[in-house]
Amino acid sequence: MAPDSRSRAPSPESRAPVDYKSAGVDIDAGNEAVRRIRELARGTFTSRVLSDIGSFGGLFRPDLSGLTDPVLVSSADGVGTKLKVAFLTGRHDTVGADLVNHCVNDILVQGATPLFFMDYLATGRLSPGIAAEVVGGMARACAGNECALLGGETAEMPGFYTDGEYDLAGFIVGLVDRDRLIDGSRIRPGDRLIGLPSTGLHTNGYSLARQIIFETLGLTPDSTPDGLGGSVGDVLLQPHRSYLGLVGPVLADADEKIKGMAHITGGGLTDNLPRVLPAGTVAEIDRATWTPSSVFSFLQHHGALTDAEAFRTFNMGIGMVVVCDDEASDRLLARFKQAGEIGAVEIGSVTSGDGEVMYI
Repeated sequence: MAPDSRSRAPSPESRAPVDYKSAGVDIDAGNEAVRRIRELARGTFTSRVLSDIGSFGGLFRPDLSGLTDPVLVSSADGVGTKLKVAFLTGRHDTVGADLVNHCVNDILVQGATPLFFMDYLATGRLSPGIAAEVVGGMARACAGNECALLGGETAEMPGFYTDGEYDLAGFIVGLVDRDRLIDGSRIRPGDRLIGLPSTGLHTNGYSLARQIIFETLGLTPDSTPDGLGGSVGDVLLQPHRSYLGLVGPVLADADEKIKGMAHITGGGLTDNLPRVLPAGTVAEIDRATWTPSSVFSFLQHHGALTDAEAFRTFNMGIGMVVVCDDEASDRLLARFKQAGEIGAVEIGSVTSGDGEVMYI
């Protein structure tokens, strides 16, 4: 009989010892990341936080005084392929702020004030330094929004993510009294639309923007092409803006009656405004009322994008829309400008109808 030529695994006794680190997971690096993150997160803690980073669960005792029917509002989101720009540039200190501010805006449109934020950071091979940069951006944004960075998860997943890359997700919880909840149900034809400027692409449309800039035009993060308004890296990493500091004081004023708000994210004005409009109404947008910043005209020109495609992919310079009564529009605009937002502008109105946003 011929000898068995099949390969045999070496016996356990003859194998070299292995450990978790040799499989790609460095527990020591994880502990170092947690140590750095703990100090960053503690800087956002208020007296309402009852736990520390490292606990199995985050503890938060909300202040419910003055609320008759408190409602919790929550949201979760990510940064999308904007992260690819962070990888290309080696700049990781802004994407965490993008994540926090995006989530803050998502609950702000319903009238909620943020209480706490939690994050999920997943990577192939953990770098404590990069993790600290990312979470440092989160911590700064949380502090700026008076929101506690209550905790999170850092996952090292070799073989799942490419070395040097990571993904981010954020989770936020806020609070609003039920009689101050904003849901768009009171919006009527004749109401006015106030647009609040964005600071660039925010966190949406990056797959198309990267294709135009890096593939079609062959630019690099250090390129400074005419018409873009700065270097590719600087423009594309411009942080997503939080509107809490501007809109929050108005929401706290019982005399101001904001009927609805829309955070202009993926889908642009075209898809996000209908989310807050009741049946039988449609938004009519006058595109001549504002001039989008240079990044949008650059992308539309070099990508040969139709207006319909551009307005459904990018925010086109408007990051938040506030809906109010006709007679309240001038007063709200004056308040926003007095607060330093000189770019606030009435961009249209609500009319009768049932369908897509109309551009004139």
